[in-house]
Amino acid sequence: MEAAILDAGWDQLIEAGYGRFTIDAVAARSATARSVLYRRWPTRTELLEAVIRHRGTVDAVATPDTGSLRGDVLAVLTDFNDRRSRIIGGFAALFGAYFDEAGGSPQQLRALFTSEGPSALETIVERAVQRGELAAVPPARIVSLPADLLRHELFMTMTAVPRERIEEIVDDVFLPLATNFGRDARSGARS
Repeated sequence: MEAAILDAGWDQLIEAGYGRFTIDAVAARSATARSVLYRRWPTRTELLEAVIRHRGTVDAVATPDTGSLRGDVLAVLTDFNDRRSRIIGGFAALFGAYFDEAGGSPQQLRALFTSEGPSALETIVERAVQRGELAAVPPARIVSLPADLLRHELFMTMTAVPRERIEEIVDDVFLPLATNFGRDARSGARS
């Protein structure tokens, strides 16, 4: 029943926007008594955060395994782009209203949407190290860079990012940084 309520909450948020995302509206959409929702989520903000957390679990981006670092990063960014570009406008509108009401930051909202444990990119990078494609795991800033750049493009354009731009992110920015990180350590080990 909780999943059905949270799914109805997501539908309400996406279709009607944050302004009409209320406990009453979610209760009506899910055919549930308002009192049930108020007992579990006493405020609209708590309900919204539960809806986003649930959606992040339901709509998690799978970790691909194409056999190469480049292939894996392209696959995960393409999947992310396909899934998120459809809802990016709603998220942009949500941010302003949510932060006015609840405070916080985009990072905190994003944390609700992401699952516990390593991200897809962290897993991909670990596998690349195990396969010998990378000398070492780069710093977290480099590992998260492809998704950060894609997310930036999505928010700046409010539309799906073209495949060529995703390839630029991977080939021209991420791979040079990731493959050069630890190169000195690898060269020193051979000497």
